[in-house]
Amino acid sequence: MLRVTYIIAVIFLCCGFLEASAQVTVRVDTVEYNGSLIPHVTFPTLHKFPPKVFKNNKEKKKYDRLVHNIKRVYPLAKLVRQTILETYEVLQYFPESEREAHLKRVEKGIIEQYGKQVKRLSRTQGRLLVKLVDRECNNTGYAITKAFLGHVRANFYQGIALVFGNSLTKRYDPEGEDKEVERIVLLIESGQL
Repeated sequence: MLRVTYIIAVIFLCCGFLEASAQVTVRVDTVEYNGSLIPHVTFPTLHKFPPKVFKNNKEKKKYDRLVHNIKRVYPLAKLVRQTILETYEVLQYFPESEREAHLKRVEKGIIEQYGKQVKRLSRTQGRLLVKLVDRECNNTGYAITKAFLGHVRANFYQGIALVFGNSLTKRYDPEGEDKEVERIVLLIESGQL
């Protein structure tokens, strides 16, 4: 019995250490096994990648800048996903005639709340945001805008994006050109970066 208590104490200490250092969520539950309750600890997935080797200091600065940019826009991409899911669920309860008015209110609220923050993004961060929205929602920004706001407004926003050297139709390619971005996002999600 003393050994079980010791093991449980070590697990809880490890959980506390991991939670404090890496900001990860560790779930501790109990499971019934042969008539006894035993602790069941669920640790998050920790990704292991080979160490990053840089040819020179310029390459390291470029990587650090990419990490900084992703840390800045990734929460916005997750917020976009959450907003889309919530808006879609709420729209199911509105009659057809009131949906457009509700979407305009949602759009106005989003612009008021996040407009300044999005306007302060650099072009690189804007490109990353478009790709990360595609990653989170599994749909391009153009398709999302078209589904909620219609073809005309989607084309309007696509035109604005093109003026700034971006495109709402860009797809996220985690195995190709966005491989480095995927690595950084996975490390951020698991609390390793």
